[in-house]
Amino acid sequence: MVPLPVRIVFSFGIGLWVLNNIKLPSLGILVSADLLPIILQEVLIGVTCGMILSICFGSVILAGEKIAATSGLAFASQVDPSSGAQSPVISQIFQLFLLVLFFSLNGHLIIFELIFQSYESFPIGGMVSYKNMIENALLSTDFLFRTAVMIVLPIVSILFFMNVGIGFITKSAPQLNLFSFGFPMTILGTFFALYFSVDALQFVFGELIDEAIGIIKLVLGDLSDG
Repeated sequence: MVPLPVRIVFSFGIGLWVLNNIKLPSLGILVSADLLPIILQEVLIGVTCGMILSICFGSVILAGEKIAATSGLAFASQVDPSSGAQSPVISQIFQLFLLVLFFSLNGHLIIFELIFQSYESFPIGGMVSYKNMIENALLSTDFLFRTAVMIVLPIVSILFFMNVGIGFITKSAPQLNLFSFGFPMTILGTFFALYFSVDALQFVFGELIDEAIGIIKLVLGDLSDG
C-alpha cells in the first residue's frame, strides 16, 4: 500500500545501514564476475522471505473472498492498492486488521532482526543450500489454505444455517420474497457474525503471524549446507 518511490528509498536506507554493520567479501570478489551469482543468491533469499509474508497476508484475503461470495457481499469490492486487482471489502478489512496486528506485535522489527542476523550466521558469498530453502518456503503454502479454512468455516457455517432457516420461512410463507427478505437477513447475519468474531479472529491472525515468522526463521536458519 506504500507508494513505490517510498519503498525504494526505504529499501536503500535499510541496505546502507546493513552494509555498515556486516562483513563484506574481499575486494577481489566484488570486482570480479563472481559478484553476479552472489547478487542473485541474495535476491533469491529476499524474494523467498517476501513470498512467505505475501502468502501470510494472502490467506486472509482468500478467507474474505469466500465469506463475501457466500454472504452476497462480493459486489462490494474496490481496487486493492497492494495488488492492483478488485477484491471484496471484507478481504481488505481482514488485510488491514492483520497489518495492524503485525505492527502491534513488532513483526516488522522481528523480520529486520532475522535478516540482519542471517548475515552474521551466513556471510555474503557463502554457498546456500537451495534444497532446504525451497522446502521450507513451500511449507508456507500449507497454512495459506489451512488458515483460510479456520477463518471461513465458523462464519460460513452460520450463514449456511441462516440460509436453511430462510429457505423454510420462504417455503412456509411464499409471499416473502427470497431477495427482499433473505438477502438482507444474510447480509445482517454476516455483519453480526464478523462483529462477534473479532476476538477470535485476533488470535487466529496472531497465530498466522507467528507461523509465518517461524517459517522465515527456518528459511534463514537452514541456508548453509550443514
